[in-house]
Amino acid sequence: MPFIDSKITVPVTKEKKEQIKSKLGQAVSLLHKTENYLMVGIESDYDLWLAGRKLERGAYVSVSLYGSASPSDYDQMTGKICQILEEELGISGSSVYVTYHPVTDWGWNGSNF
Repeated sequence: MPFIDSKITVPVTKEKKEQIKSKLGQAVSLLHKTENYLMVGIESDYDLWLAGRKLERGAYVSVSLYGSASPSDYDQMTGKICQILEEELGISGSSVYVTYHPVTDWGWNGSNF
């Protein structure tokens, strides 16, 4: 039950969104989850500031996860997310924040897991 929500400063075409979504679908296996229940949100043209300056190319990525993963799993996922954003949008990892939110109660289809 992961949800990966991305706020990205640059315009992102529908094609790029599909590519990013697909790559995140593969990467989520690093957290021992599958794409079967993965939800992805991509918001482009989002204003972000880091260290007091507006980022021309940057991103904030929030990963909510039913349950949790190990610190090394999170570390690998952060590396993969940064790699995807660099490859697809030219965003340097130094302009990307990634946060993780383990969740104990997760609802879907009218009930909770």
